[in-house]
Amino acid sequence: MGKRVTEMLKGVLEGIVLAILSGRPAYGYEITAWLRDQGFSGIAEGTIYALLVRIERRGLVDVEKVPSEKGPPRKVYSLNAQGREYLEEFWRAWNFLEQLREGGK
Repeated sequence: MGKRVTEMLKGVLEGIVLAILSGRPAYGYEITAWLRDQGFSGIAEGTIYALLVRIERRGLVDVEKVPSEKGPPRKVYSLNAQGREYLEEFWRAWNFLEQLREGGK
């Protein structure tokens, strides 16, 4: 991943993770693996776990501990109503990128 892409990702990663969780509940490694599959190979699990802790503390997600076949229970995150509101704000704030892409209409 190039430096420019890495810097851009830092600014939008929270919104990306919330968007992933808006589709379905997921746990940290699952989110990291999906991002890597999408080409963000430089994303570290620690980055995602720290972000999940932050959004949990801010009340944007609900957390459920689910038994794991290997090791301790997994924390599965799902977007709650407050998180959905925040995600909508995120999309509104970044909507200007699409407008710029379309020539500033």
